[in-house]
Amino acid sequence: MNIIFISNSMAKAKTLSVLHVSAIVLALLVLPVLLTLLLIVPQDAPAQQGVKPSKLRFAFIINNPQKHLDAYALQLGELQARMMRLDAQSERLAKLAGGKKATASKSDTDHKSPSPAAGSSAPASQVPPANRGGPLVLSSPYTELDLQRRIAELTARVEFEAEYMSDLEAKLLQQSMLKGVLPNSSPIRAAFNSSSYGWRIDPFNGRKAFHEGLDFSAETGTTIFAAAGGIVTAAESMPDYGKIVIIAHGSGLETRYGHTSKLLVKVGERVKKGQAVAEVGNTGRSTGPHLHYEIRLNGNALDPRKYLNARLN
Repeated sequence: MNIIFISNSMAKAKTLSVLHVSAIVLALLVLPVLLTLLLIVPQDAPAQQGVKPSKLRFAFIINNPQKHLDAYALQLGELQARMMRLDAQSERLAKLAGGKKATASKSDTDHKSPSPAAGSSAPASQVPPANRGGPLVLSSPYTELDLQRRIAELTARVEFEAEYMSDLEAKLLQQSMLKGVLPNSSPIRAAFNSSSYGWRIDPFNGRKAFHEGLDFSAETGTTIFAAAGGIVTAAESMPDYGKIVIIAHGSGLETRYGHTSKLLVKVGERVKKGQAVAEVGNTGRSTGPHLHYEIRLNGNALDPRKYLNARLN
């Protein structure tokens, strides 16, 4: 097919082939799309003169910024949760030590704020501000690496404080009136996973979570013993713990024995230290046969590693 154009200004007619027609049609189709993209897609505002974008923002532009924000939010949330646990632990330590949690006193706040000179009767609002000066030094923006390093430093500091406070809490308990009921013997003749108490990756959802006990891997049917004498307050099935035995030892202390296959005691029964109370199993929220063992004081989880085979004075 040929298209013939005839014009008065032309001396002769010009013919367009199929190839030319196809090119024109294609250009007419592509042009609106390009115009639409130029109008819809936002363009980055030009950088202000003399201002350089930070490395952190540059990294966010190259990669997915939402992933960076989510990662930092998770890390900060984890640090906040750890700090809350430390605050609760410090309150327990204060009670064990017979004192109160330290708070800022009036004298402390007085030292932090400027006050009029001694002997001056003028109110603080009329006191002229102190003379100040010096060269202006602007702080450099944090890079992504700086933020990661700072979060790592805070995490290490929190972990150190938590370990120190757990040791201190164990020593205070062993020296207090509770030492006679302290569960200080192993509940099973098997080795425990030394890293199972504390923060870990949850085996079911892959997220960081706090594990409030020790896991003793053993075959199904292995005997579980009471870590201290007391009264059985629960011998039942729970969604997370599976078949569980809870023994109260007095003064707010209790031990929990979870994921068992068989319960050997009943609620209200008095048990002695070393008495068989259950058998290892794989019930509840568990990935395999093991004993989940906890020590709690007034509902708060303690680190069982601090009390296993502890020497009482």
